[in-house]
Amino acid sequence: MNDQGTDVTKLGNNLTSANFEQNHEASKTKRCWGWRHLFWEARTRILVWYVLLMVCFTATSVGLIRQVLFKEVYKRIDGYLIQEMQEFQQLLQQGKNPFTGQPFDDDITTLFDVFLSRNIPNDGEFLLTIVDGQFYKSSPKALPAPLQPDSELLKGWSNLTKSTKGQEETSVGSILYYVKPVEIGGELRGLFIVANSIAGEEEEINEVIVVIIEVTLIVMVAAFVVAWIAAGRVLAPLRSITETARSISETDLTQRIPLQGYGEMAELTITLNQMLDRVQRAFTSQRDFINDASHELRTPITIIRGHLELWDDDPKAQQETLELVLDELDRMNRFVNDLLLLAKAEWRDFLHVETIDIDSFTEELFAKAKALAERDWQLDAIASGRIVADRQRLTQAIMNLAENATQHTKAGEQIALGSAINRHNAYFWVRDTGKGIELANQKRIFERFARLPNSRRCSEGAGLGLSIVQAIAQAHQGQVKLKSRLGAGTQFTIVIPLEPKQDILPDESNSDC
Repeated sequence: MNDQGTDVTKLGNNLTSANFEQNHEASKTKRCWGWRHLFWEARTRILVWYVLLMVCFTATSVGLIRQVLFKEVYKRIDGYLIQEMQEFQQLLQQGKNPFTGQPFDDDITTLFDVFLSRNIPNDGEFLLTIVDGQFYKSSPKALPAPLQPDSELLKGWSNLTKSTKGQEETSVGSILYYVKPVEIGGELRGLFIVANSIAGEEEEINEVIVVIIEVTLIVMVAAFVVAWIAAGRVLAPLRSITETARSISETDLTQRIPLQGYGEMAELTITLNQMLDRVQRAFTSQRDFINDASHELRTPITIIRGHLELWDDDPKAQQETLELVLDELDRMNRFVNDLLLLAKAEWRDFLHVETIDIDSFTEELFAKAKALAERDWQLDAIASGRIVADRQRLTQAIMNLAENATQHTKAGEQIALGSAINRHNAYFWVRDTGKGIELANQKRIFERFARLPNSRRCSEGAGLGLSIVQAIAQAHQGQVKLKSRLGAGTQFTIVIPLEPKQDILPDESNSDC
């Protein structure tokens, strides 16, 4: 007993452990899916692209700003060099020795001394003089290592014999220089050099760039937060669409997406709501259709089954039962054919169009209609022209209207057919002098299985005739118009366009087949 208790305890512990592992794995999967779902959200992807673009634009902008700043520095320093050289040239050509009051002539050392004493160099600027190939003086006296008298750079400049401008990369950074040989009496006596180290300028530019980057990062973080909130508000209708779509089922198609704001989201919301309206109408129509069809089929099936269950050995009773069963089967067959026709009306190959002469076609319709019942048949008008249509389907629609007219008139009452044409449409009508249709029922009679209250019901009728007429007219891109008044008769008019759209025109490429 103790062993059994131990086993049960172990089993319980194992089940608990298994449940814990399953819950842990499910929770882990849910967390992973949550993060994955968050990453693949439209808002996240938009912000990722936004950040990438911001980074690219910022990096490009910072690089361009740095280049522009350096370009301005080089331009300014170059101006300083040229200015110093122009001032030296003016002193050389027009200046006078302050000690003698005469031109400097060949006294180059005094020339250099006077110029260095009168000019104060700018920050990072150095004025250097060389006399007879040897370093003479500089201003300021403290020179960086690359400009020391024994430096390789200064030795290279000492060998120049013509004016030279350039830039040298040294251990202290870039140095811009301007070297001018000084000739007295046609003989090279010395060199005047203006050099400018831009290391300080470079350091200032780099500090500015660092500040720009820091400020930009702060702005980008703030912009990211604001963009995240703004994107959430902009994409809120999408979440509403998702929630509404999840709440829609076959039993509840009434949910609609609330309209918010204007623009593309509002247009999308309106479009989806319109689509949901169409889906709801389609589901409702399908449900009503199935209910009505099952009701219509249940009646003949019940009649057939009831008579077969009461099958008698009497040959006469058997013959009557057989005739009744065959009649009900014929009615079911016609009913199924009508349903199939309504289903095919939505197919692309429902129509087989051809060019029809309206005048001969109208006379043909009138001849067929007169054979339906004993009525006062009249031919109102015959149009002259042609139309592109399906002869058989159009004949079926008009014969349905004529047969419907015979069911609502008595012998001797008038039924008339006619046709007319104008610039855009062809018209085929059937009118009768029956009792007419109430205004409240004029739209409903085109619905499937619809019948007028207190109307005489023929055994073969299922309320699909006018639905078939409307389906055929709409397949021709036309419509059916009804005009009726109580006690004054009814007129149905099929309106067909003379120039239908391309999708119902005959395929000329297969015309020989």
